[in-house]
Amino acid sequence: MILSRSVFDPESLKIKIEELKELQLKDGFFNDPKQVSKVGRELKSCEHKLEKVLHLKTQIENCEASIELLEEIEDDSIFAELCLTLESLEKEVEGAKLETLLSGKYDDYNAILTLHAGAGGTEAQDWTEMLYRMYTMYAEKNGFKIKVLDVLDGEEAGIKSITFLVSGEYAYGYLKAEKGVHRLVRISPFDSNARRHTSFASLEVMPEIDDAPDIIIRPEDLKVDTFRASGAGGQHVNKTESAIRITHVPTGIIVACQTERSQIQNRETAMKMLYSKLVEKQELEEMEKLASIRGDLKKIEWGSQIRSYVFCPYTLVKDHRTNFENSDVQAVMDGNIQEFINEYLKRTSVKN
Repeated sequence: MILSRSVFDPESLKIKIEELKELQLKDGFFNDPKQVSKVGRELKSCEHKLEKVLHLKTQIENCEASIELLEEIEDDSIFAELCLTLESLEKEVEGAKLETLLSGKYDDYNAILTLHAGAGGTEAQDWTEMLYRMYTMYAEKNGFKIKVLDVLDGEEAGIKSITFLVSGEYAYGYLKAEKGVHRLVRISPFDSNARRHTSFASLEVMPEIDDAPDIIIRPEDLKVDTFRASGAGGQHVNKTESAIRITHVPTGIIVACQTERSQIQNRETAMKMLYSKLVEKQELEEMEKLASIRGDLKKIEWGSQIRSYVFCPYTLVKDHRTNFENSDVQAVMDGNIQEFINEYLKRTSVKN
């Protein structure tokens, strides 16, 4: 009981849920799609937290009852069941505690991820595709959904760049930990001399935003181009120029979407991507301003990778921000990256 309250306050959550439901009942509420989306997302998040804390409370009460029973009678089966419940409960509590670290403005939003191959030609492009597979498998393990928005295939193999949407509870809150440069060291299968190669790929992570009131996009600031889709998801639209590329002239930001079934849908998705990039730019500028005041501003460049994946001469995945490492490279490439994310969230929480 005490433990569950230390993670979330159920009474505050109940009050918040009632307030949000009352807001939904107000006249004209559903006339504003952005408000509907924002309130709906917040309500879902609060209900999820409340469900989790009430479940933890029930589990703790069951454990307390089992302990009281064991004080009266000795029963190996009850003791064994209690041990299993406590082990499961410990993991659930740690997960709930971790969610308390996800208190950022956009942490409960969906995430838009973009992978770019670095220098290194086919080897780097293959690495980019390997990372995309890793994030796809991570998403599947966590009940997230993935949707490709834009892709540029490699000339021989792999992917030059790919943008995809990850939808689910706290998708951005977790995946923001993956933003940065990822380094691969291995014997390249594309090198006939079987030499060791080092390749890089960068990952951008943004919240999917379509309700940022402080971001104003004027139609006259947009340059919109249409083109024929190609790559994954483009089979349906190759016959017509339904793919959309939008350039925000004042900032030079370019977004593209080619995987929806119509030009209108591609434009809507591209506009969401543009909103997200503009919000990210705004937040980055604020962070840089604060960092320059603190004197700890660091450049984001290819030499400042966040994580290295070494396949040869030994196997090791190491996060250079937290020093957390795992020698089971294959497991990591199969999407088992939650521990890396957890360590990053804990570190940034302590730092902040």
